[in-house]
Amino acid sequence: MAQSRPRLDQINIVSGNPEASIAFYRRLGVEIAEDRIWRTASGIHHVTAVSHETGSTLGLDIDSMAFAQRWNTGWQGQDGLRGKVVVGFSLPSRDAVDAVYADLTGAGHPGLQPPYDAVWGARYAVVEDPDGIAVGLMSPVSPEHRSPPPPI
Repeated sequence: MAQSRPRLDQINIVSGNPEASIAFYRRLGVEIAEDRIWRTASGIHHVTAVSHETGSTLGLDIDSMAFAQRWNTGWQGQDGLRGKVVVGFSLPSRDAVDAVYADLTGAGHPGLQPPYDAVWGARYAVVEDPDGIAVGLMSPVSPEHRSPPPPI
């Protein structure tokens, strides 16, 4: 598993009010470009507040509760998602996501979202740590695995 060693690279905040979260982090000094905000007719659903493209080694994303329930089926139907955090780890390949997920769930850690091909083009899965914190496992993005975003 040494070649599949996960690397901490993202903090994802599930927001009950993404507009207010954007205002807060901008006031704090985080530059959030308008083209990094995904809006639909029902509101804001995803924000890339800090990315690797800006030179950061740790990404910061903000997602609506509705969108979080789409990429983490373990959260579907839950009302108490506001303020949840997902600690994200990158893995070197799609197969590595499957292998690490299998290893962690095989060791008894709850799987919230089995590995799947996410709309943004990565292989993605979510497990819980011993304290109930969601831990995302993500492969590099592959353009051929992208799909249209879900209606929200």
